[in-house]
Amino acid sequence: MPTVNTLVVDRADLLGLGQLHQLRGRVGRAGQRAYAYLFTPPDRSLNEQAHERLRTIGENTELGSGFRIAMRDLEIRGAGNLLGTGQSGHIAAVGYDLYCQMVTEAVAELAGTVPPEVVEVRVELPVDAHLPEDYVSRGDLRLEAYRKLAEAGTRSDPDAVEAVRAEWEDRYGPPPKPVQALLSVARLRSACVARGITEVAVAKGPGLGGPDLIARCAPVVLPLSRQTRLARLYKGSRYKEEQRQLLLPVKTGAGVDLAAAIGDMLDDLVPAGPDPA
Repeated sequence: MPTVNTLVVDRADLLGLGQLHQLRGRVGRAGQRAYAYLFTPPDRSLNEQAHERLRTIGENTELGSGFRIAMRDLEIRGAGNLLGTGQSGHIAAVGYDLYCQMVTEAVAELAGTVPPEVVEVRVELPVDAHLPEDYVSRGDLRLEAYRKLAEAGTRSDPDAVEAVRAEWEDRYGPPPKPVQALLSVARLRSACVARGITEVAVAKGPGLGGPDLIARCAPVVLPLSRQTRLARLYKGSRYKEEQRQLLLPVKTGAGVDLAAAIGDMLDDLVPAGPDPA
């Protein structure tokens, strides 16, 4: 309808997300703004799926939003059974990401291969590490960026985190301080994965001229030669062999990257093992 710039849809709650997107695209052209009015009965409450469909259509109005609408429709309706006749449902009970993970694991099991085990590393640092809205404005892109960085942090290859950093800098520009801190934490996680460390927690130091903070890393198996190096180079450090805990002193101050400082000490003291993947 090249001469029409307004579309009115009654009972829009009865239409699917794909239908709404296609109808909306029937009006307007590149040089002409168009309007689509979607009406629902004022005396009836919408069910959850209808509300999500209309909200998705309202949020995705810019050019190129079709893929995001399709992904959202997949989450709302479900993908159905891969080897059956059902075309909806099944995925909705667990969510799209978990469903994809389950399918990947099932395919690997049928193929006789063992999927790599994800090593969970708990890092507790008093740092401001996040993606600000003024750096990545769209919520879906921030979630995707967090997901990519989390995946990179579970690998022992430091190049994985650097690849994410390069992608962010190319798409969004130079990273501000909170983003730099977030990347440093991911590098620390990657270093921990390479060494079999599952916990890094930072607490206040003893004061009285001692270190400002103490980083506790566990589990750590430190050879005798590295224990000697620890006592010689890092004043205030301790290694608890029975608990397999390494206590590292950390100084604070302007410009100090806490995660990077801990990572550098781990690189110096704890030998990296093979990639668990």
